[in-house]
Amino acid sequence: MEYTVQKLGKLAGVSTRTLRYYDEIGILKPARINSSGYRIYGEKEVDRLQQILFYRELGVSLDSIKEIVTAPSFNAANALIEHREKLLEKRNQLDTLIANVDKTIAITGGEIKMSDKEKFEGFKKNMIDDNEKKYGSEIREKYGKDTIEKSNAKAMNMTQKQYDEVTKLASQVTITLAEAFKNGDPASDIAQEAADLHKKWLTYYWSEYSKEAHAGLAQMYVDDERFTAYYDKEQPGTAAFLRDAVLIYTGMKK
Repeated sequence: MEYTVQKLGKLAGVSTRTLRYYDEIGILKPARINSSGYRIYGEKEVDRLQQILFYRELGVSLDSIKEIVTAPSFNAANALIEHREKLLEKRNQLDTLIANVDKTIAITGGEIKMSDKEKFEGFKKNMIDDNEKKYGSEIREKYGKDTIEKSNAKAMNMTQKQYDEVTKLASQVTITLAEAFKNGDPASDIAQEAADLHKKWLTYYWSEYSKEAHAGLAQMYVDDERFTAYYDKEQPGTAAFLRDAVLIYTGMKK
């Protein structure tokens, strides 16, 4: 069956403007243009749109989606299996948060008591799952599956006090790093203080600390555009500055 832009948009629940934009950026081209100048989409394009919407639902950027679905090695069947696994992960994450909310509601009504660990379990699970979705494959490749699993387990076992401490530390790293960036010297006292705070923050998640791993992570902040975008969102160049400060702090600067 074939569809015009309007019919396909109505079928998929997306705007015609979105479909035209997908055509412009080369992520979803119509099968053909008819004699009246209308875009016409066939079964292949419908399947492609389904894949795109799956990835969008999982929070993948359009640039990344384009790389995935236009790659010669792309396999639609394998992609569907991967989508299913990701959706199940998302459902488990939501189930954990819903259970956490239900317990909190019951506590408010005086029905049950909830431990401090249980109160934060859902939030910690959400944090870990979000990190896995964004960086899971990269950090496993760099540090190994066993190291990452130990890190996740340590995060899940945090007490309320530890959770509050690491949250405060993260804020201190951001504030101190922003101040250090202003003077432009990664070897300055305040820049080295930022690197030290960053180390302390890491120790809440890492089962073991090493200077080499710390320096490697700092380099990843520069090499991986997602990390770079996070650190550079307020002040471009911050990721590289933090990398340089950590390399000096760890003695790994060549």
